[in-house]
Amino acid sequence: MNLLKSLAAVSSITMISRVLGFIRDTIIARTFGAGMATDAFFIAFKLPNLLRRIFAEGAFSQAFVPILAEYKNQQGEEATRTFVAYVAGLLTLVLAIVTILGMIAAPWVIWATAPGFATTPEKFELTSDMLRVTFPYILLISLSSLAGAILNTWNRFAVPAFVPTLLNVSMIIFALFLTPYFDPPVMALGWAVLAGGLAQLLFQLPHLKKIGMLVLPRLNLRDTGVWRVMKQMLPAILGVSVSQISLIINTIFASFLVAGSVSWMYYADRLMELPSGVLGVALGTILLPTLSKTYANKDRQEYSRILDWGLRLCFVLVLPCSLALAILAEPLTVSLFQYGQFSALDAAMTQRALIAYSVGLLGIILIKVLAPGFYAQQNIRTPVKIAVFTLIVTQLLNLVFIVPLQHAGLALAISVGACINAGLLFWQMRKQKLFVAQPGWTKYLFKLVLAVAVMSAVLLGLMHLMPAWDHGNMLERFTRLGGLVVAGVLAYFGMLLLLGLRLKDFARKSLM
Repeated sequence: MNLLKSLAAVSSITMISRVLGFIRDTIIARTFGAGMATDAFFIAFKLPNLLRRIFAEGAFSQAFVPILAEYKNQQGEEATRTFVAYVAGLLTLVLAIVTILGMIAAPWVIWATAPGFATTPEKFELTSDMLRVTFPYILLISLSSLAGAILNTWNRFAVPAFVPTLLNVSMIIFALFLTPYFDPPVMALGWAVLAGGLAQLLFQLPHLKKIGMLVLPRLNLRDTGVWRVMKQMLPAILGVSVSQISLIINTIFASFLVAGSVSWMYYADRLMELPSGVLGVALGTILLPTLSKTYANKDRQEYSRILDWGLRLCFVLVLPCSLALAILAEPLTVSLFQYGQFSALDAAMTQRALIAYSVGLLGIILIKVLAPGFYAQQNIRTPVKIAVFTLIVTQLLNLVFIVPLQHAGLALAISVGACINAGLLFWQMRKQKLFVAQPGWTKYLFKLVLAVAVMSAVLLGLMHLMPAWDHGNMLERFTRLGGLVVAGVLAYFGMLLLLGLRLKDFARKSLM
């Protein structure tokens, strides 16, 4: 299997989803602005998303995929089907209980995670009502993630990469056409989340049937495979929970800031998620099953080479993205969001958060490359210890940054924490001799820094010649923004080409 082709396929599909996500957020910003209603929705949407990352994409996938790969390679199809059925049964039971409890306890959940909302009864009640609607999303999206993990293990990367598109389509349709039928109108977004989660699950079922892995969930708490997953999940839940706890604490801080702070951070985070999703999620999706199979085959040399490939690809793609996000903060926020109810102040505040987030982009994506290196060998304890330390450091940084920088300080604390996390993961990987760097890294990094410097000069020069970004309609702003992006891409990759760096250098194949 050609890793670069797989990465390109997943990244391309993810890019479509992210573009639809921007269209979705532009529509939400234009329709609802950045105020009480959107703050309520983003909190109600964030909480089930946090649980999804803990139970599905985070701890569960990290524990499940390596063991599933082992079953697939060593136990045979029937044993693998039985294993999947038992795991699906337990996951469904646990998440159904969590969903019911979450809906019943919605006001207490909001009080615990966004206590600042309690000072405004109308805002608090709206958020609680919306959380009851969005909470079942955790059950639907977790089962969808289970299906995606299975398909990824069978190298069907495209289908799981596509399904997030369905959530964006659902939210666009509800926001554009169904808003007038809800009271208050913003409640349409909550029901859109529920519809999108159901669509994501149903879409993958025929593809599971094609590979012979569409099974009915069954409960068997005595199965050794299930208990192996549970044993791995316990430390994984702690590790993933640490990062999610950090986000919850940030939400608590933001809830005490001026109205709109939660929304400003959300919109900035969405912009940062374009590269982190297209590159980071795609790399993690490819690397975890690939490394798991390589480790199961006991090929340690190939294991190290795949990690080296992932790190090189990460640096060549993420360094320019990180700097470009900071340089283009104003063009991005004004062109995408500053319409209708989204004011110039909202755009300026979002820019500040985006610049702060861009500091940590490289660290965030490096974690997506380095952490699977530990998960693939079923070593979850090391990333967990690092995550706990990072949580403590991040909260100390919150206290330092929030007074002078307000909401942007919270974003900066997350960024610095991500860089520390990535640095410690790399240090442990070298210490445990899991990764041996291939020759040529110094020369390689010099070429990247030189190309990034050229790209930055081109972007800053062109921006100096352009009119104010709030001038013109949406099409005119998008045209100017598109011109900047194209110029930056050509400058960066053109310089790399002159320096002798070729795309074919990354077209390696894994031993699978």
